Amino acid sequence: MRDLTFEVARGEFCAIVGPTGSGKSTTLNLIAGLERPSRGQVVVLGEVVTDGARGVGYMFQTDAIFPWKTVLQNVCTGPLYRGVPRHVAQRQAHEWISRVGLAGFEDRYPNQLSGGMRKRVALAQTLINEPAVLLMDEPFASLDVQTRTLMENELLELWSGSSASVVFVTHDLEEAIALADRVLVFTAAPATVKQSYRIALPRPRNVAEVRFDPRFTQLYERIWEDLRDEAVIAYERSLKAIRS
Repeated sequence: MRDLTFEVARGEFCAIVGPTGSGKSTTLNLIAGLERPSRGQVVVLGEVVTDGARGVGYMFQTDAIFPWKTVLQNVCTGPLYRGVPRHVAQRQAHEWISRVGLAGFEDRYPNQLSGGMRKRVALAQTLINEPAVLLMDEPFASLDVQTRTLMENELLELWSGSSASVVFVTHDLEEAIALADRVLVFTAAPATVKQSYRIALPRPRNVAEVRFDPRFTQLYERIWEDLRDEAVIAYERSLKAIRS
């Protein structure tokens, strides 16, 4: 990436789209403090990020839940790590497990759950820590269409009850528009912000129904023009690399 500058306001849902290899996941890693920028700086909640950023939750594309722990134990992990007494952590975990629709599955292990249920565990495991900034790297990409829609609506409902800022990376432009307040289009690498689009669709939203809004179609067409051009550049570069 190069000359990449953007801000996300408190409570804003910001989605990032761009060609494969344009640095979308790297951007999340920089915000989280998992990688350090070679130039420039990342500021989260008014502090320059050096190592791990405080107040940040990260939900990965692959399941980041512990296979040897039950649902309850997985969701308790964050509070226990922060020193919350076990009985308090378990009470909080039961509340979050119920909020994501998994009440009654507290004693199950990840291999006993469907893909959608594991995503719900990961969501509860992240949100129980009440992050001020929530990073999400294609969290629902592996799910079937129906389950994905349910999880997207679940996310919007849970997020609406918080003041968290969300930075959401996706390859699905429809998903980005349906969820976000703003969509950033990254250029082909080295990435910079090509365009920022304000998504003026009313909330609360149902991600399945909002796609039928004429304004949704108009936004999709405008953003796709920018995204398509960058995808073509990235594709042509990959072909040249293969041929060489």
